[in-house]
Amino acid sequence: MSSHFTVIYDACVLYPAPLRDLLMRLALTDLYRARWTDMIHEEWIRNVLKQRPDLKPEDLSRTRSLMNAHVRDSLITNFEHLIPSVELPDNDDRHVVAAAIHSGANLIVTFNLKDFPSEQLKRYNLVVQHPDDFIFDLLDLHPASVCEAAAIHRRSLKNPPKTVDEYLDTLLKQGLTQTVNLLKGWKVAL
Repeated sequence: MSSHFTVIYDACVLYPAPLRDLLMRLALTDLYRARWTDMIHEEWIRNVLKQRPDLKPEDLSRTRSLMNAHVRDSLITNFEHLIPSVELPDNDDRHVVAAAIHSGANLIVTFNLKDFPSEQLKRYNLVVQHPDDFIFDLLDLHPASVCEAAAIHRRSLKNPPKTVDEYLDTLLKQGLTQTVNLLKGWKVAL
C-alpha cells in the first residue's frame, strides 16, 4: 500500500535517536510519505553533535544516508526559492514550511508547535502535529502496521536489547504518552 498523505519531519523529531528510529520504521510502512530536506538533516545532526561530542560526524552522516536511501522519495530539493515568502514567528523555521509547500505535504510533525502557528499554516494548507498525536492517530487507524513497525524497531535494538516494558519506557521518555498507553494494550504484538 502506498499513501499520498505526505508528512514533513521537523529536525527536532529526528534529533532523539529512539524517536527517529521509530519514525523511520513507520515511514517504511507506506501508510504515509515521510519527507525531509538536507537543511533538516543538517539541523538535527548539528544539534546532536553539540550535545554529544562523543559521537562521530561520519556515523551521523551514515544515518542520514541510510534514511535517504531507505525511505522512498524522502529528500525534498529545489524548495529554497519559497523560503522568503513564508511567514512564521521564527525565520529559522521557514525552510520547513517551504519544503512542505513544495512537496505538497499535508502535515508537519514537530515538538515545536508554537513555532508553527495553525493560523499561519492554514494559508499553506498545512497542519502541525506533535509526534505523540501523529503516532497515536496512526496506531488508532492502522494498529497492525504500527505494531509491526514498533516490534521490528524493538527487535532491532541490540545494545542493549529491550524487553517490551523497557521499550515502552524508552518511548515514554520521548514524550509519546498517548502512544505508549495505547501500545500497552498491544504488548503481545511488540
